[in-house]
Amino acid sequence: MKKQMIGLVMIAFAWGVQTEAAEVTWQKDIKPIFDKQCASCHSTGSPEHDEFSKDKKKWIDKSIGMRMDSYSLLVSYVGWPQTGALIRRLDDGSGKADKKAGNMYEHLGDTEAMRKANLDTFKAWVGNWNPKRWKDITKDELNALKIKY
Repeated sequence: MKKQMIGLVMIAFAWGVQTEAAEVTWQKDIKPIFDKQCASCHSTGSPEHDEFSKDKKKWIDKSIGMRMDSYSLLVSYVGWPQTGALIRRLDDGSGKADKKAGNMYEHLGDTEAMRKANLDTFKAWVGNWNPKRWKDITKDELNALKIKY
């Protein structure tokens, strides 16, 4: 009996370590992708959302998007106030009837394989890959977000 109990404890411990290692986080997984694929347009020289919205054309003409280079800024495009915006922009369109990818999907990598791999990492980080806006999303859907730091 004692050997069985020790075996169960070891299995549970190993499973816990494996689960923790597989957890996708901002620091470990998302920030490196962001720095390589997104920072040139969405970093320190970029305006925050409300400033960008005042004159979108000016910023777009400069190839500058909204600032998203910190955990708290990027999360605001997943949860609130810009609920689902990151999802709508990065999505590959595979789950949509028209199959149209979001306008930022192409920037996730130089090849389709790289874009797919980076999208899969973002999806694992978000957890509930839901393109709904704030007015349409439910509390349960928000609670399903992972977005670990």
